Amino acid sequence: MDARDLVRSVKAVGWAQGARAVRSTWRRQRADAALSAEREGERARLPGVALEAERRPGGGVVRFARSSLWVRVAVGGAVFCGWDGAGPEPSYALRGACPEPDERAVLEPDTDGGWRVVSERVLVTVARDGVVELRTPGGALLRRDPPPRWWERAEPREGEVAGSRWAQRSEVAADARFFGLGGGPWGPRLRDGRYRMWNAGPGPFATRRAPLSVTMPVQLVVADVGTHLVFHDTTWDGEVALWEGAEGLGSGHDRPGRCEVRFAGGPARYWVIVGPPARVLHGWRSLTGAPAVPPRWALGYQHGWQRPGPRREVRRVAGLFAEHRLPLRALQVDPGRRRGGWESVPEDEPTALARELAAHGVRLVPVVGPAVRAVAENPVYQSGVAGDVFVTGAGGREVRAAACPGESAFPDFTDPRVRKWWAELCAERLPPRGSGLVHDMNEPTVLTVCGEGTLPRSARHALEGRGGDHREAHNVYGLTMAMAGYEGLRGARPDERPFLVSRSGWAGAQRYGGTWSAGAVGGWAGLRAALAYVLGLGLCGVPYVGSDVGGCAGRVSPELYLRWFQLGAYLPLFGTRSARWSGRREPWEFGPVVLEQAKVALAERERLLPYFLTLAQLARRTGAPYARPLWWRHPKDRALRDCEDAFLLGDALLVAPVLEGGTRERTVRLPSGRWYDTATGAAHEGPGEVRVAAPISRIPVLARAGAAVPVAGPDGGVALDVWRPAPGRTGSGLLFADRGDGWERPEAERFVVRLADGETVVERTDGRPVSYPVRVRGG
Repeated sequence: MDARDLVRSVKAVGWAQGARAVRSTWRRQRADAALSAEREGERARLPGVALEAERRPGGGVVRFARSSLWVRVAVGGAVFCGWDGAGPEPSYALRGACPEPDERAVLEPDTDGGWRVVSERVLVTVARDGVVELRTPGGALLRRDPPPRWWERAEPREGEVAGSRWAQRSEVAADARFFGLGGGPWGPRLRDGRYRMWNAGPGPFATRRAPLSVTMPVQLVVADVGTHLVFHDTTWDGEVALWEGAEGLGSGHDRPGRCEVRFAGGPARYWVIVGPPARVLHGWRSLTGAPAVPPRWALGYQHGWQRPGPRREVRRVAGLFAEHRLPLRALQVDPGRRRGGWESVPEDEPTALARELAAHGVRLVPVVGPAVRAVAENPVYQSGVAGDVFVTGAGGREVRAAACPGESAFPDFTDPRVRKWWAELCAERLPPRGSGLVHDMNEPTVLTVCGEGTLPRSARHALEGRGGDHREAHNVYGLTMAMAGYEGLRGARPDERPFLVSRSGWAGAQRYGGTWSAGAVGGWAGLRAALAYVLGLGLCGVPYVGSDVGGCAGRVSPELYLRWFQLGAYLPLFGTRSARWSGRREPWEFGPVVLEQAKVALAERERLLPYFLTLAQLARRTGAPYARPLWWRHPKDRALRDCEDAFLLGDALLVAPVLEGGTRERTVRLPSGRWYDTATGAAHEGPGEVRVAAPISRIPVLARAGAAVPVAGPDGGVALDVWRPAPGRTGSGLLFADRGDGWERPEAERFVVRLADGETVVERTDGRPVSYPVRVRGG
């Protein structure tokens, strides 16, 4: 950063905060000086030749000359591979306990001095030189993993383990496509390139063009031979390099797809789950935990307020939503530049504000960050000092850094005792009718003038009693804060499902809530990035995801805002956000035409709420995301694998957003089967491409023939939109009649749709009569 960039950065946050940022940067660099010193005496190490093997439940351990490999097949088919003595636990990703081994899977000798483990869903072979291959039960190769390479110090420093850096290469099918890695603006399909696994928050000093607040070393690999998910379970800083393969290169030879992972530390271990996409995501849910079901109101429209100013302005905005007849379900209130931990949410004023908003049917959702202003008059800080809850440096002194509230300390959420302290704060300070939380700045992000805007890498963390530094804790800081916030919400409102969205997270974040594309870039590129982010995170097991309509940077044109709003109405988490740096984002700010069309999109969102609730309950049971790529049912369709400008909402609807300015019609690629344009009723046959109208008043949405879609009925109950099945075919539908925000588990109501004497008939699969109003559409 040159002098001019430094001055601009300081002006962006104010001279006082800028001075704090300079001081904070100097402290961080001084604290990390020892870590950044050049490594000397390092040497590369490979496992060597296999010597012997030991059987264990679900597999066994193969011992090599300089390492060992533990292969274990779990009940359900997930395969664990742990090198150098690494076991599956402890892990922040697992839902609490490692799944039981599959007793039917046995380690046995293979040809050429290797070993193999045969299970119902996957065949694992370990060659004599340590190469691991995963194949389908029929023998088709899914993945080939040569042994990892470690770089270790001959004489490790105190507190540092040998082999703390490692890398591993892999090969997949030549036609394979990569997805996942936490979601980002580059996808959802991951192109050739390098992807860093280090949570980084956007902000005045951010150099990235798009937010990467959530990163996960989770890849979904889709190929003709099959689909598999691979998860490298280490929280350390890392990089994933991908190269897509190519077919038919010279004399019919194929070039396989390749992947290389490099991590700065942590165990060399990974999980692989094999099967069709739905089975893979169900296996990932079983391994890392079921997605939280948001309360009913949280599936409606929300608005965020991140502009400093008097509370009367918040009240005025809430009143304008009611005046314009825009059904607002929640208002996320952020104190603005001084936002931070619970000290920025006083106990008296939000209570009054929450009651006033409740009169309009609006929930108040506080936005909090982890930074606690380190001043004597702050009772939260004093409580934290007394409880010894803050992150410390290598010398045991409290780590302080410049953050939005000012000079701040940071709770160590990797300590269960600290999470309990934070949860109690949440239960005490959450205002009435405030059943939710938004976690912001929790990568954690600090103000800096150069380098990484986070805590020193040498900062010490409890890490559940194991002890370690910020290199290991950084990526799970947001996840562990979400753990604390979730328990706090349960304590404050035990009869209600918590609503929690966290800007930062890691594998397993779905257990506590969702996230959003915070700090999304503006422009049409930002709109595309928002869609990619939602689809990418859904394939990593986090289904409740959304985007700030219009982005959080710069001005946005009325057309772009409307097209983003229309897309947002079909995303799991739907909302707008007004921030100091992005300007106003309320629908009426863009003129009467945008306001009226936004009302249309919002009315459709309200009508589809029973469907969104059904998708939320289905995600909890199966792990399937609400928003799915077009290839979800047809992973062998290569054209669908490469399609990134449309998505499936559940199994019933195909949403084709407008992603370019001036577009009034667009091409939509269809999966196989018959599809109806929900606006015109016109039928289209897939697979293939069709040209459909996309007027400024709507984006194209198509319904699968034979689908029964639960929608809001005229009396406030549930009705069924039923789309006529194609001749000779039947259809289906699913409904979870979730009528509240509590913990009840509604029963699944399944429907079959068929033609009888030319008429569309809807029946329940359990033989009971259909008690909902039915509207037959299409054909």
